[in-house]
Amino acid sequence: MSSAAPTSISDHILARLATPREAAPFHAPTCRFCGTTLAHTFVDLGTSPLCQRHVTQARFNHSESFYPLHVYVCHECFLVQLPQYVAREEIFDGDYGYFSSFSDTWLKHAKDYTEQMIARFGLGAKSRVVEVASNDGYLLQYFVQQGIPCLGIEPTANTAEAAEKKGVKSLVRFFGRETAHDVRQIYGPADLLLGNNVLAHVPDINDFVAGLKILLSDRGVVTMEFPVLSKLIANNYFDTIYHEHFSYLSFTTVERIFAQHGMTLFDVDRLTTHGGSIRIYARHQEDQSKPVSDNVTAIKAEERALGHFDLDYYASFGEKVRETKRKVLEFLIEAKRNGKTIAAYGAPGKGNTLLNYCGVRTDFIDYTVDRSPHKQGNFLPGTRIPILSPDEVMRTRPDYLFILIWNLKDEVMKQMGFIREWGGQFVVPLPELEVL
Repeated sequence: MSSAAPTSISDHILARLATPREAAPFHAPTCRFCGTTLAHTFVDLGTSPLCQRHVTQARFNHSESFYPLHVYVCHECFLVQLPQYVAREEIFDGDYGYFSSFSDTWLKHAKDYTEQMIARFGLGAKSRVVEVASNDGYLLQYFVQQGIPCLGIEPTANTAEAAEKKGVKSLVRFFGRETAHDVRQIYGPADLLLGNNVLAHVPDINDFVAGLKILLSDRGVVTMEFPVLSKLIANNYFDTIYHEHFSYLSFTTVERIFAQHGMTLFDVDRLTTHGGSIRIYARHQEDQSKPVSDNVTAIKAEERALGHFDLDYYASFGEKVRETKRKVLEFLIEAKRNGKTIAAYGAPGKGNTLLNYCGVRTDFIDYTVDRSPHKQGNFLPGTRIPILSPDEVMRTRPDYLFILIWNLKDEVMKQMGFIREWGGQFVVPLPELEVL
């Protein structure tokens, strides 16, 4: 064969493409708490778009960005985590899709919490309550109603605007050391500093927890609620993995993080929210007025018995997830072959992980419905399933209603119980697919 140089443009291109190139170097991610190189996979869900970046009609013909959902476990501190593939400013932008106030169950949970904290810690008109990630004022509105001074710190401008309309003063900023210093200087320290489902949402968990330490008053209390890792593993809640959730938390690991920043976890409550959560109570290490409860000892013993400090505990999760995908697709394929119609309920972040991982689009699910007018008229990310008003269910009378917000299935089944009139059934995908 001749070794003569290429004589045409096309020959030059083909020659260049045939030339071996060095692959871009792979930089292993490091633990966001302790800095250890992450070498152990917890689960790999492929790629997915940002779960709250709903596609508008104007953007329907435009492409979307997909990012990895590859979750690791640190063999040093056992923090389960998703590396920061996307900047927080891109995830939590000024047009954020999630508003907390559209769930009756969640509002009741917030009101009950308010009453419990006021009674337990004697909060009153001279106290100050600060919520980090206060969203649309779903919780602080109840402190306002009791005449207790409060402040919300919320990075998404559109939800903060909704909170202001409820009488909740809101500061549009991300939280960390810098914001904590500024808030303390302007408003004073917080006697109750709370955050519901935010600790998992921060890429720099050290900066965030250090900020809590700065803003907390000398005898103040921090409460944080988050889905607990042991429930995620036991119940196969893989759909709670998405780009907003940087960390998947156990009590023991969180205790270690708080201790690193001079705070003690002195109590913990077990909650049913989000498929199984906990509420931690923290204080300054110097504050000896709040002894550590037996609840702390008990949950740490449970996590150790489960295997929290053994990598084998995490190793089998990936196969459980793959088997769930098979079962979901088997159900959908059989239903469609039998001529059944399927709609979904909800447009949550978890639903987008489930649908994108399973490859479910409008060939299986005609549409989904959601009570939030901020979501209606848009399309789910990646799958492009239309988001409509709940009234659509009565109009189209689907055979199955696939509940994407399975954590609120009781509320949904009560609200949509009329589907029984035409023989409709509910489908709950997790922890095991059920037709009810």
